[in-house]
Amino acid sequence: MGDLITALVIVAIGIGGLIAVLGGLYWLTRLFPTRWSERAKILIFLLPASVLMIVGLVVPAIRTVYVSLLDNNSKKFLGLDNYHEIFTTAGTRLTVINSLTWVLVGTTVTVIVGLAVARFADGMRGEKAAKSAIFIPGAVSLVGAGVIWRFVYDGPPFKVGLLNQVTKSLPGLPNSLGGDGLRSWFIERGLAGITPPSNAPGFNTFLLIVIFIWASAGFATVIFSAAIKGVPDSLIEAAKVDGATNRQAFYKVTMPYIRATIITVATTTTIAGLKAFDIIAATTGGNFGTSTIANQFFVTKFVQGRDGLGSALAVVIFILVIPVVVLNRRAQRRAEELMAA
Repeated sequence: MGDLITALVIVAIGIGGLIAVLGGLYWLTRLFPTRWSERAKILIFLLPASVLMIVGLVVPAIRTVYVSLLDNNSKKFLGLDNYHEIFTTAGTRLTVINSLTWVLVGTTVTVIVGLAVARFADGMRGEKAAKSAIFIPGAVSLVGAGVIWRFVYDGPPFKVGLLNQVTKSLPGLPNSLGGDGLRSWFIERGLAGITPPSNAPGFNTFLLIVIFIWASAGFATVIFSAAIKGVPDSLIEAAKVDGATNRQAFYKVTMPYIRATIITVATTTTIAGLKAFDIIAATTGGNFGTSTIANQFFVTKFVQGRDGLGSALAVVIFILVIPVVVLNRRAQRRAEELMAA
């Protein structure tokens, strides 16, 4: 109890000291000439956030890049050898391909499902109930989503899951598609007798992406629904007066109007796909060819203790995020220009 009180006192003193310092600096800015006073006030309020960003983000990022150029003991300089290993070793190369698959398939389907539900549920009877139902999975943690879907995908030697029960009940379904109800969905990479190459994502990877879509579609639906309701009725009515159908009005008027929102949702979903870890850790653990860059980083860094290669995997994720952010910013600027026009 005494340690808790001591910790609370220290935190209170730290916060109080920070407030006192900022208050004192703010008071000093009032002594400056008017031209410099406003600039000084802006600097004071930006300074704490800037310091925290540098200490908590920039410095660790630079150190991670540096460590990625060293060996696994962070002693010998290897240059780009760790990156060469990522793209030449079959196992780690597959994690990169899997991550890109998560991004392409997961983002595309999430955006399409979100737009479809937001459009067709808009104005329907029971709209709130329908949107609440699809949003509920988004309130579940990704680890929880993985645990829930294990009850669906589980197969021998574990408990037989719901999907096996469904496929078993379908008459005439071949065993390669789960007709015997004994398929190990998480383990088997192939389907219907077709096994993908070792450097390509297996069918079990796409089953994990389904979980990601299930957990992400609700968020996309809510955002798209709010954006669609923000489209001025006058634009829709003008399009219909010119002879446009509901479908044409949606594609020619509504979608261009909410373009910035679509880009934002696609960007956040893409970044979430690149960081996919929770679902994999809660289901396959990255085994059976389902690992992604984020999962492989965790295993390499914290399980195997290979600092150099683990840091290189983290840098690869960062590099893949950069073009997404750049494209998002350009698309947002383009959308703003169209709206202004």
